[in-house]
Amino acid sequence: MGKVTGFMEFERIEEGYAPVVERVKHYKEFVIGLDNEQAKRQGARCMDCGTPFCNNGCPVNNIIPDFNDLVYRSDWKSAFLVLDSTNNFPEFTGRICPAPCEAACVLNINDDPVGIKSIEHAIIDRAWAEGWVLPRPAKVKTGKRVAVVGAGPAGMAAAQQLVRAGHDVTLFEKNDRVGGLLRYGIPDFKLEKSHIDRRVEQMQAEGVTIRTGVMVGAVPEDSKITNWAQETISPAQLQASFDAVLLTGGSEVSRDLPVPGRDLAGVHFAMEFLPQQNKINAGDKLKGQIRADGKHVIVIGGGDTGSDCVGTSNRHGAKSVTQFEVMPMPPEEENKPLVWPYWPIKLRTSSSHEEGAQREFAISTKMFGGEKGKVKSLTTVQVEFKDGKLTEVPGTEKQWPADLVLLAMGFTNPLTTILEGFGVEKDARGNAKATTEPDGGYATNVPKVFAAGDMRRGQSLVVWAIREGRQAARAVDEFLMGVSDLPR
Repeated sequence: MGKVTGFMEFERIEEGYAPVVERVKHYKEFVIGLDNEQAKRQGARCMDCGTPFCNNGCPVNNIIPDFNDLVYRSDWKSAFLVLDSTNNFPEFTGRICPAPCEAACVLNINDDPVGIKSIEHAIIDRAWAEGWVLPRPAKVKTGKRVAVVGAGPAGMAAAQQLVRAGHDVTLFEKNDRVGGLLRYGIPDFKLEKSHIDRRVEQMQAEGVTIRTGVMVGAVPEDSKITNWAQETISPAQLQASFDAVLLTGGSEVSRDLPVPGRDLAGVHFAMEFLPQQNKINAGDKLKGQIRADGKHVIVIGGGDTGSDCVGTSNRHGAKSVTQFEVMPMPPEEENKPLVWPYWPIKLRTSSSHEEGAQREFAISTKMFGGEKGKVKSLTTVQVEFKDGKLTEVPGTEKQWPADLVLLAMGFTNPLTTILEGFGVEKDARGNAKATTEPDGGYATNVPKVFAAGDMRRGQSLVVWAIREGRQAARAVDEFLMGVSDLPR
């Protein structure tokens, strides 16, 4: 439980950032993590709270009080083993997870919560530095073959768990590198791709066969999703060649904004813009990169993807960056007695916002204006809730200069053609229909075909993807063997 009186003696310590003037010149990570003593003091703040709500606030159910206490006692290796028992990739979550565990921290009721995410970050970085993260190949092979389709965090977690259970696992990815949105979506300044690469090496050492550049099923010709596949395999081929198939392809169809002028050049989905920069950072050559240099950039969508567009545009050297959010501006502080231990709605300012951006709330785009086929402006109107609906406020129309517009309004569903290729039923939102109940176990209506991650639950967090990948792996293992020793 850390130090008995630690929560009264020590204040929360935040991770630091490199100065803005320095970090906008490059795409490297700029977070300054806690040193050993800072992590120890932060771990000391963990209370003997009886019921650790942080465990349930964390989707992968990290055993948080235990590793906090072990860090406080300087038993770093044991802290890593505890963390590793529930989370396949703490270096991902320790960098980009919004930390719902901290919102659920009991200390958060009337004080600043324990810096759980920063402790997790410190543990896994030390584990890699000390050489504690090693391959764990299965001692006994089952002879069963499993195909995992989609190499994002859900697919990676599932493949690793299944290969450790002794199955022969092949992980298919349509793009040229493993990682999904971690690879082609999350900017390098938030997550350097070397973290993914060394996990790939670990998984291959454990026996996972990775096939990149392979599209399973069909992609519509007019699709805007990232697709660098060089080969196509039909769903029927996988079903015939493997004992089980797990679909973890994510929710990739971006939400569009069908207003007049949408077809003008310079209006793009965020997921056309961000993956290109990831490719360039990886050393690949790319023709016709979407650039923000010297442009008035407007980002439509106030979430994490929009924030990533802001940070990338600033690194390009944009003339101005403005971010629109259709919802009203949330309060700066949440009403803790009302919302604890749940995830609160409050104003969140990211490191990208701090680098330079104008933020506009309760605003809706009416149309795009252009010259010679290129976007040059957009017209907005303020909105407000009236009778439970967002309605326009008369007399609030405004025109904004815009040379580049990035649509970052989230994702609606996975590729329909993939699910239809397998004959998988869809839910009302267009996601793969697969229950998480023990008797259903992520199974779809198609025999031996399972689904997990954003492809099943809709767009969500990396930590939810890891959880679903792990649980689906157990369900597949149980389907193949009758019983499973994999953790839930």
